[in-house]
Amino acid sequence: MPTERDYYETLGVGRNASDEEIKGAFRKLAFKFHPDRNHERKAEEKFKEINEAYEVLSDQDKRAAYDRFGHSANGDFFSQNFDGVTFGGLGDIFNAFFGEAATATRQAPQRGTDLHRNISLTLEEAAFGTEKEISVERTEHCSLCRGIGSAPNTQPSRCPTCNGRGQVRRMQQSIFGRFSNIATCPQCRGEGRIITNPCPQCRGTGKEKHRPTIMAKIPAGIDDSSRLRLSGEGSAGANGTPHGDLYLTISVKQHEFFKRDDDDILYELQINFTQAALGTQADVPTLEDKTKLKIPAGSQTGEVFRLKHKGIPHLQGRGRGDQFVTLRVVTPDSLTAQQRHLLEELAKTMDSPKRD
Repeated sequence: MPTERDYYETLGVGRNASDEEIKGAFRKLAFKFHPDRNHERKAEEKFKEINEAYEVLSDQDKRAAYDRFGHSANGDFFSQNFDGVTFGGLGDIFNAFFGEAATATRQAPQRGTDLHRNISLTLEEAAFGTEKEISVERTEHCSLCRGIGSAPNTQPSRCPTCNGRGQVRRMQQSIFGRFSNIATCPQCRGEGRIITNPCPQCRGTGKEKHRPTIMAKIPAGIDDSSRLRLSGEGSAGANGTPHGDLYLTISVKQHEFFKRDDDDILYELQINFTQAALGTQADVPTLEDKTKLKIPAGSQTGEVFRLKHKGIPHLQGRGRGDQFVTLRVVTPDSLTAQQRHLLEELAKTMDSPKRD
């Protein structure tokens, strides 16, 4: 035997325990230590001990021999090799032993399937919101039978196999004996009814395919990879139950010269070195129009200017982000003769930068 531990102690019952007390203790411990449920290192070994103890104490002859001779009676009465016990899915032990605790229930009609679509937006559309027409192929309730599946003026019949319960009772043999197992009815698939006179339009499915055009309202401030839910715009459910939902995943196209940072807009403004040295007023594009930006004399590459409230509207709440303009002073790569002469004259008047 794999263990010499007292069987009553293994199950946690007294020596005068009734058959029902032993059975109840085994149920509780088997549920707790089944390896599919308990992944501790010693759970499998413990489960084998529990099975071994129950195999003996649940049999009147084996129990009587054990009470009289202890483990030394194993040669005559309970020499089963428990080291060979294998473990199926957790559902196996529930269905086989726990019987009523693992009963199937009549399946309630399910809502329709959710649908998923991708939608592409420009940065301006994402910033200020828009409306998009979306063509979606989906199932809808049959217009003739209204989703029931039966021909007009008829109704589904009670399933003869399960008598409308959606469940069937089966007897199953296991290592613990013969047990009752309740399962979903194979004929009606748990619905409790069958279509005896199918609708000629949908052939009893209660559904038909359509491709409607849906107008989706996109809120201002939405960002890339966001997801919108359009309630009730998915496929129809079975037996006239509600539609599922339609989920839209947003993809925002890359802009020609703007970049988005949360609700702020980033823009790089190029100016030449004379504008940087003398200062200037530049036309700066924004999401809506152009605005004037004063560049002070002596500005350098990398300086940042802020345009308040020229960014993305906040998705949740009022207000907008800002637009940040970063300067980049561009040095010309070719000069006319006159430009070169003027720069050379300028260079004569300027001191070389001091080095530290």
